[in-house]
Amino acid sequence: MIFYKEERLAIFIDGANLYGAARSLGFDIDYRRLLDLFAKKGRLIRAFYYTTLIEDQEYSPIRPLIDWLDYNGYSMVTKPLREYTDSQGRRRVKGNVDIDLAIDALEMADRADHILLFSGDGDFKRLVEAIQRKGVRVTVVSTIKSSPPMVSDELRRQADNFVELMELSPHIQRMNAPNRTHTTTTPVEGDDGVVEEPVQQAGTYARTA
Repeated sequence: MIFYKEERLAIFIDGANLYGAARSLGFDIDYRRLLDLFAKKGRLIRAFYYTTLIEDQEYSPIRPLIDWLDYNGYSMVTKPLREYTDSQGRRRVKGNVDIDLAIDALEMADRADHILLFSGDGDFKRLVEAIQRKGVRVTVVSTIKSSPPMVSDELRRQADNFVELMELSPHIQRMNAPNRTHTTTTPVEGDDGVVEEPVQQAGTYARTA
């Protein structure tokens, strides 16, 4: 990883995408350790976390994570998932935070020297290009170690730096979590912003002590 102590850093986390990448590699993320790691790399000015929530759900399994992150240094951006039934009678939900992340990242590019994007979504390639035109470096954090890879080749090549999530795991994994076996995982969100269940799973994002 290439960082400079005087750099102003901003972190943007695509929650569903990062969860899928970490799960495919068999570990859980400790978000306190993640924040502490990059706070030592430069002047961390803001860390954003983006996720979706099912509308009108009395209890969401990821609510404990959202609350914890909100009180421990992260700026939370949530968006409602809307449930519907498709033409074949399958229950589906629709929601996408890509636009929110892109707008915030472009605004923050005027105040940052280096942006870290935790996502492998190829739709962010144009966003990375726009940020780079402002003179800001962009590091993409995802994985090519999963099967299939969780990061698009176009996004990885566009970034100034690519950090393999597996190589970060010793520094950001939740130490008291049970070991997971490596599994093949498809991204939670498709290109059309439509996702199939399960969207949110109990225990997916355990709080750190």
